[in-house]
Amino acid sequence: MSVAEKENTRDNYYVQTVNMDAPPPPAPQMQPFQRTFGNPAPLGMMAYGTVFLCSSILTLASKSVGQPNLVLVFATFYGGISQTLVGMWEMFLGNTFSATVFTTYGGFNLSFGALYLPQIGLAAAYTVDGVVGQEFYNAIGIYLAIWDLITFLFLLGAIRTTAPILVTLGFTVCALTCLSINAFTGNPHFATAGGALGIIASFGAYYGALSLFWTQQTTFSFIRLPPFITAPSNV
Repeated sequence: MSVAEKENTRDNYYVQTVNMDAPPPPAPQMQPFQRTFGNPAPLGMMAYGTVFLCSSILTLASKSVGQPNLVLVFATFYGGISQTLVGMWEMFLGNTFSATVFTTYGGFNLSFGALYLPQIGLAAAYTVDGVVGQEFYNAIGIYLAIWDLITFLFLLGAIRTTAPILVTLGFTVCALTCLSINAFTGNPHFATAGGALGIIASFGAYYGALSLFWTQQTTFSFIRLPPFITAPSNV
C-alpha cells in the first residue's frame, strides 16, 4: 500500500474532537409573562345608566307609581356597589379621572338609595304629625344641587374624552338642576324636564358602555359603535 493510500485511509477514520475550552451555548431566553387586564369602564357606565334610567322613569311616572322605592334596589345593589368597585379597579390601572368619577357616583348611588331606607330616618326627621314638611324637600334640593356641582366639575374634566361621556355628564347636569329646582319649588314641570333629561343621559351612558365592549372579539362589525373621540391627544 502506497503512502497516499495510507493517508486516505487514515482520513476516512478521522473523528472530529470537541474543544473543551469553548464557551457553553447561551441558555434559551424565557418570554416574560404578559398579564392582561379587562376594561372596567363599561360596567361602571352600564350601572350609571341603569340607575339614572330607573330614577328618571319613576320621576315621569310619579302619578302611577306612588313609592319610588324600586330605585333603592338599582342604586344600592347595582349602581353603588358596581361603580365603587369599578372606581377601585380604575385606580389600580392608573386611570385617575375614571377612578374619581366612578367612585364618587358609587357613593352617590349608595346615598341616594339610603334616602328611601326608613331605618335611616331621613324623612321621619322632617315629619310633623305624619306630614313631611317642606324642610325635607329643601334638604333634598340642597343634596341634588351639590351633586349637580360635582357633575359639572366632572364635565369640565371630560371635554377631551368622548362624545357619549360628554352627553352623559352634560345632560346629568341639566337633569339634576331641574330636579333640584323642583325640590325647592314643587313645580311639576321641572320634575318632568328632569326625568326626560335623565333618560337622555342614561342612553348616553349606555352608548359609551356598548362602544367599549362591543369589540371585534365579541360581535360583528356592523353592530359595533364608534366612540366619537372629541379631541386629538395632542391638543
